Amino acid sequence: MLAPPWCAGCNRPFAFDRGEGARCAPCLADPPQHRGVRAAVAYGPVARQLALKLKYGRRIGIAATMAERMAPGMPEGLDLLVPVPLHRWRLWSRGYNQAGLIAAALHRRTGVAHDPFALVRRRRTVALKGLGARARRKAVAGAFAVPDRDRVRGRAIGLVDDVYTSGATAAACTRALIAAGAASVTILCWARVIADEAAAAD
Repeated sequence: MLAPPWCAGCNRPFAFDRGEGARCAPCLADPPQHRGVRAAVAYGPVARQLALKLKYGRRIGIAATMAERMAPGMPEGLDLLVPVPLHRWRLWSRGYNQAGLIAAALHRRTGVAHDPFALVRRRRTVALKGLGARARRKAVAGAFAVPDRDRVRGRAIGLVDDVYTSGATAAACTRALIAAGAASVTILCWARVIADEAAAAD
């Protein structure tokens, strides 16, 4: 996992130790609803290549490799793993959801239950690459829903994705899960884009 010290709100690494419970300026200005981002690695050339091979290269076995690195950083007490969903047309064209493959691999490794249908993407969204923070938030606003609240109500959720970039998608998913009654949401991802690299990530 990314090494401390990091922000207590979003787990963004600090350049130096600011003390336990310290938060970065964005989290102080607009506190996230989730309980932090747990990333196995920082986004870079190798992490990017693995993510692209899984996402577009049909190298689905890579999901197990990612889960192996992600599992040690999972917080205790999670009740359910929920992958960030694809829209049904994207799922149909690609044939699989890479986040769903990672969530299933984490389930096999840790025993934490997973539900690939607890959260759905109810409308298609534009590609977020190259968009600014405000445009990203607007693009995913209202895009996610929980069709059956009983699946998440009162449960501590691990929201699983491959790459965490600006946080717009994770925030939208978190809002939908919390609104449906989830007790908490922690973001679990393979790689996290740090600082100014967010706009260039896939």
